[in-house]
Amino acid sequence: MKIIMLGAPGAGKGTQAKKIAEKYKVPHISTGDIFRANIKNNTELGQKAKTYMDQGLLVPDDLVVDLVVDRVNQADCNSGYVLDGFPRTIPQAEALDKELEKLEQKVDYAIDVDVPDENIIKRMSGRRACVDCGATYHMVYAPSKKEGVCDKCKGTLILRDDDKPDTVKKRLDVYHEQTQPLIDYYKSAGILKEVDGTMDIDDVFSETVRILGE
Repeated sequence: MKIIMLGAPGAGKGTQAKKIAEKYKVPHISTGDIFRANIKNNTELGQKAKTYMDQGLLVPDDLVVDLVVDRVNQADCNSGYVLDGFPRTIPQAEALDKELEKLEQKVDYAIDVDVPDENIIKRMSGRRACVDCGATYHMVYAPSKKEGVCDKCKGTLILRDDDKPDTVKKRLDVYHEQTQPLIDYYKSAGILKEVDGTMDIDDVFSETVRILGE
């Protein structure tokens, strides 16, 4: 079962991807993990990616696709995989489909964890992170015992710049411009399934399992 997870930043697609991978015993694959593994192992693709990353540049689509295809070709992906955070654009999706076709493979499901922007802004602006140990909390869903103080190391909890409403809105604008078109792309391919991401995490997962089958 080959699955692509879609959803805006903060929609919870990463959490669902991990739960799906665990249940169906397939790898959870994110491009960040692929980059780190290839750079750490000093592979040829990793070296190429590192030259761009060291300059603060985006890794080109064709190289990202090569890295992803290389990863899904490994033995642990024989039963399937969950791709999290890739593809992000139509050209990446088209390139991935083309490469998978060469391998006589195709994506089975694209699951969109759908959450309205205002919910995401509210959800992310409630996050707090410890300045000392990096532990994360949420003022509503997972608060610290004492407000503003880390349970683990007693460090100060802050709202990270990434989670501030203005920053989140900018990230959502980029998502709607670049990634949202993928929803139509996979809908026209007949593999898109939408899940209401405003539900409780476990309910979102139950709905996803209902779509995928036990």
